[in-house]
Amino acid sequence: MSCENRAEKTGREYEIIDVHIHITPGEIISREKKYRKDEPYFDLLSSNPKNKFATADEVVAEMDKRGVDRAVVFGFAFQNQDNCRFVNDYTLASVEKYPERLAGMAVVNPLAEGAAAEVRRCLEAGLVGVGELFPEGQGFDLKSRSQLEEIAEICREFAVPLMVHLNEPVGHEYPGKTCDSIECGATLAENFPDNHFIFSHWGGGLFFYELMPEMRESLKNVYYDTAASPFLYDRKIYQAAKSVDLLNKVLLGSDFPLISPGKYLEEMKEAELSQAEISRIAGENARELFDF
Repeated sequence: MSCENRAEKTGREYEIIDVHIHITPGEIISREKKYRKDEPYFDLLSSNPKNKFATADEVVAEMDKRGVDRAVVFGFAFQNQDNCRFVNDYTLASVEKYPERLAGMAVVNPLAEGAAAEVRRCLEAGLVGVGELFPEGQGFDLKSRSQLEEIAEICREFAVPLMVHLNEPVGHEYPGKTCDSIECGATLAENFPDNHFIFSHWGGGLFFYELMPEMRESLKNVYYDTAASPFLYDRKIYQAAKSVDLLNKVLLGSDFPLISPGKYLEEMKEAELSQAEISRIAGENARELFDF
């Protein structure tokens, strides 16, 4: 069933595309302690009581429950490149199993030998982007042109976005909050002006600086997803993005299984966005970016 037909069946006039969902192979879920021992950042995030894992089957079941038409899924971005390749294989298999429901992105450690070749392998096999990468968690510098140049070039070649983790530079602490904030994102966009990026978690608030004309220009190819927004921001953030005239660059990203996508749709309605504005964030922007 196509996205359009599914939307019509649920009585909606728009489709829902969630661009930020983590999937985890059963092998990693059943051997979580082993992977935590070998991967410090994975261990840090797994220590969070709110942390959960979901297989691709569980993701599709949640999508059915919440009326999500399509999702962009990816594995955990490990330090160890072999682990990245393992979860990429799972993402590829999941997309093959659910071709009308799932699209996938590849994770790599940009500092690892063979990272560029792995990106190319995954994109040639049909994945639609790279990410979500964790700069501090994987040990690379988001502001370094040389460390990201090869991957950025391949993303340009395939015309796909690169998604990176950014977080707000102030406020409460939590597992996974890093130094990768607005300055890092701005530098990345300036280093690679012809690439398209998705900055997770509202880009750590970077979108606000698009009120500056020079930043509006340098961030012209940047999109911002809503991942973890209910844990970080008041629902008024949607009206803030609207006031900056950026609703055409905001993407629904749930960070499931951390939070259900249904929570975001509720908050958008509570924020008094129009149906047309919700439609844009919930699916139209993603359709245009990924050419679904």
